[in-house]
Amino acid sequence: MHDLTLARIIHIVAVVVWIGGVYMVTTVIIPAIKRMKIKENKIDTFEKIEGRFSNHAKVATLLTAITGFYMIYKLNAWDRFESIRFWWMHAMVIIWLIFTLILFFLEPFLLHKIFKKFAQENPEKTFNIMHRAHWVLLILSIITIIGAIAGSHGWYFF
Repeated sequence: MHDLTLARIIHIVAVVVWIGGVYMVTTVIIPAIKRMKIKENKIDTFEKIEGRFSNHAKVATLLTAITGFYMIYKLNAWDRFESIRFWWMHAMVIIWLIFTLILFFLEPFLLHKIFKKFAQENPEKTFNIMHRAHWVLLILSIITIIGAIAGSHGWYFF
């Protein structure tokens, strides 16, 4: 059972780092950058901060996946995905999948280029769109965290 406890500890710490970073970017960094006067400074500042956090987020999402699937395997909890009662299990996988696609595929191969191009043309609109997207992901993540905490302690909504 110690292996499950260790997996849960790593899992929760990884989620805190990952979603905590999303919270920081969404509520502090993007608003601060949007208030900057010089558009080149906005782009450079965001890319420097985002680039450094991206590596942390990648490690955190990998640890989240490894420990999450390990716990499901060890607990033989696959049947939870067959019940709406465990909706938060589905939500965790979906949130993880969205962020993994963004961090490992969309951002490095597509979004980085698109962001730079549009930020040069219209930084205000670009940062507003990006800010809204971050808010959507953050809200979905927080709903998922609330559901996971409640559900793992026997408080089911369905």
